[in-house]
Amino acid sequence: MSGVMKRMGMIFRAKANKALDRAEDPRETLDYSYQKQLELLQKVRRGVADVATSRKRLELQLNQLQSQSTKLEDQGRKALALGREDLAREALSRRAALQQQVTDLETQHSTLQGEEEKLTLAAQRLQAKVDAFRTKKETIKATYTAAQAQTRIGEAFTGISEEMGDVGLAIQRAEDKTQQLQARAGAIDELLASGALDDPTGTAKDDLQAELDRISGGTDVELELQRMKAELAGGSPQQAIEGGAGQGQSQQQPQDTPRFDKQ
Repeated sequence: MSGVMKRMGMIFRAKANKALDRAEDPRETLDYSYQKQLELLQKVRRGVADVATSRKRLELQLNQLQSQSTKLEDQGRKALALGREDLAREALSRRAALQQQVTDLETQHSTLQGEEEKLTLAAQRLQAKVDAFRTKKETIKATYTAAQAQTRIGEAFTGISEEMGDVGLAIQRAEDKTQQLQARAGAIDELLASGALDDPTGTAKDDLQAELDRISGGTDVELELQRMKAELAGGSPQQAIEGGAGQGQSQQQPQDTPRFDKQ
């Protein structure tokens, strides 16, 4: 049972992968990747700004502590000048505590400054990679679009594209229907000529009329032939036609006339 489930899972994943491959557009994928890189670059820049803000805040605190330290030193010097050694000692003690805070803040400031430099360098490198990717992305997209257009043109010329295939099938169906109609019309004409079908309009010709039309057409051809012979021989076309007509009548008369004996 587990083997069947594994096989079904593999088939499902294969079909899903094939469907995704058909639906995937490389240009959309490249644009999405570029967008994610821009988002990452924006996060790095925000990180640089946050570190720079923290560094600036430490600098302000350092300036305040140094100002207080300088003030306490002056106060201790004045107290000592007035003979107040106890006040001078207290001022110097406070100054020493502030100096320890200044030392700690300077250490933090140095660390933040190093992190800021690293993030700034990383942001610059990432910016360069994003710019290079954008150029490559546009090149790949243009090449893919050109190849896609060239493929569609080739398929259209060869008739293997889906659209042109539908057009070809429509043309083939139209030709088949036209041939079928032509064959049906020819068959009906033959049936009317043979008398197998009756023409309700009365325009169909029977066998006798067809024979008369054939004889008439043959006579016209013979007359035209005699006229052309007379022109070539230098004679009168009218004489040639009359001679040809006489010959035709003599040929049509019977050779032997039957005789009837009287009883």
